[in-house]
Amino acid sequence: MLTLKQIYDDKAAIVAGLEKKHFADAEAIIDRVLEIDAQRKAAQQKKDNAAAEMNQLSKSIGMLMKNGQKEEAEAAKAKTAALKENIKALEDEQAAAEEAQTKILLTIPNVPYALVPEGGSAEDNLAVKVGGFKLGEKLQVLDQPSEKAFAAEGAAIALKDWPEEENPESEEAKLPHWDLAKQYNLIDFDLGVKISGAGFPVYVGQGARLQRALINFFLAEGNKAGYTEIMPPTVVNAASGYGTGQLPDKEGQMYHCEVDDLYLIPTAEVPVTNLYRDVIIDEKDLPIKNTAYTQCFRREAGSYGKDVRGLNRLHEFSKIEIVRIDTPEHSDASHKEMLAHVEGLLQKLELPYRILRLSGGDMSFTAALCYDFEVYSEAQHRWLEVSSTSNFDTYQANRLKCRYRRTEDKKVQLAHTLNGSALALPRIVAALLENNQTPEGIRIPKALQPFFGDDMIR
Repeated sequence: MLTLKQIYDDKAAIVAGLEKKHFADAEAIIDRVLEIDAQRKAAQQKKDNAAAEMNQLSKSIGMLMKNGQKEEAEAAKAKTAALKENIKALEDEQAAAEEAQTKILLTIPNVPYALVPEGGSAEDNLAVKVGGFKLGEKLQVLDQPSEKAFAAEGAAIALKDWPEEENPESEEAKLPHWDLAKQYNLIDFDLGVKISGAGFPVYVGQGARLQRALINFFLAEGNKAGYTEIMPPTVVNAASGYGTGQLPDKEGQMYHCEVDDLYLIPTAEVPVTNLYRDVIIDEKDLPIKNTAYTQCFRREAGSYGKDVRGLNRLHEFSKIEIVRIDTPEHSDASHKEMLAHVEGLLQKLELPYRILRLSGGDMSFTAALCYDFEVYSEAQHRWLEVSSTSNFDTYQANRLKCRYRRTEDKKVQLAHTLNGSALALPRIVAALLENNQTPEGIRIPKALQPFFGDDMIR
């Protein structure tokens, strides 16, 4: 959550940033936070004054008794007792103000960086790079060298201005992945409905092997990039949900085990980032780089239509996450390294992709800057999101009390947290099946073949 220092240092910038995220009544809500903080400070000041007076009286009682001033001593004792009661009431008032203040702060989203484009929806996101296929002349400007992918503002195109002919390659009709899954006996959607319900597919034979191959490939690539593998729980307590910002923002999207007050994780970001809750890290140990494979669970309330067909939107799915804890000075470099890592995975899978810088209105509650990666589906003629890679600045760290101790002056301050999907499997599987279908079978990308154990699904 936002810190009071951030608000006091530049209230106008905070309000402007929240309005960029289309947060309703931003100025009024920030003013309410400051009003409550003034009440808290007033209660603190009164409490401090009463405590100082009580200390003085306590010191005087012994001297009054020694001098035989019994009545004065008894009066001082009575006043001390009254001051104690007053201090207790002021402590309660201060605690109530802090609770009310925190309750409001938890509902306020993170403030986006200046780099984040204006806009109220996905149509206002900027495509900063595309790759993986030969582009038409109109899009050549986006085909930049990797090291410049996130630097040139002039290379960005708003999605509302994206050319209609998105697929510059094949005109050949392609089967959608749900038909391919049935043809090659890879995924049984009906059996999943029988066992659990819609959105819980059963992977069979080569389909299950493809899932395992992708999981092992992504983890191996993460290991090569210096990420330490974690195997966390897939259920978390409410404190963990609040720590990374899923609660209270996405409470309705999470599966809740009410008896034990535990939540099924929507992503490994939640348990892995919470490893560092209430922890002070030495600066020399940063950046911390973790990766984890987990099953992920999302209720996806309100999802319908073509967006939920096949693997497009599931309630349970496999995903590999990368998480970093870093210093404020280095977090931008960390973010770019994470983006390059995710892009490298898509290049090795030989998939057509584009990278989007999300607009203020399309960003998550907790992110200060977010890039989405999408792969192109040749059968569905649409782009499928496979990764969101975000820098949260100090927003999560403040909730988590995740701090680091500076080497130079031993000062303790909030760290920056970052995370990204590397990668989510369902839509990767969909794109692999649809884009690699041949008369002989489904071609397996070269980088994945050692993990799958074959070059084709037949």
